[in-house]
Amino acid sequence: MEETSQIVFPSAFCLLPPALFLRRGVRGKDSCWGIVNHVGEFSCTVKIWDGEYAVGLQHLKSYDYLPAECEQIKEISDRINRVYSDSLEETVKNLLQLLGKLNRPYLTAVEEKLLTLLESEYGRIP
Repeated sequence: MEETSQIVFPSAFCLLPPALFLRRGVRGKDSCWGIVNHVGEFSCTVKIWDGEYAVGLQHLKSYDYLPAECEQIKEISDRINRVYSDSLEETVKNLLQLLGKLNRPYLTAVEEKLLTLLESEYGRIP
């Protein structure tokens, strides 16, 4: 199937804007929001804060975000992914994980400053 940046609404198996939360299905990644990059018949590839994972459709939960909010989530997700690497200090990994599990489509002023600092510190500003 063609690569997309759309969300899967699991109960209807239809495509919606690109924001979802993982309910379960990937160990340690419950309640993370992410972007669906590929949709298959029974699973999809989801990009979350530390990489891409194959997830069963039944493990996804969509939210009724507006298209602009979905774009904000995609931008935040991309920024977190640029900074993340396995070689980071545990504190930095934990902060990125917490930002990837926020239950809202935006960063507060302090969260934005923290992410910007990490981007600057690790040379990951686009």
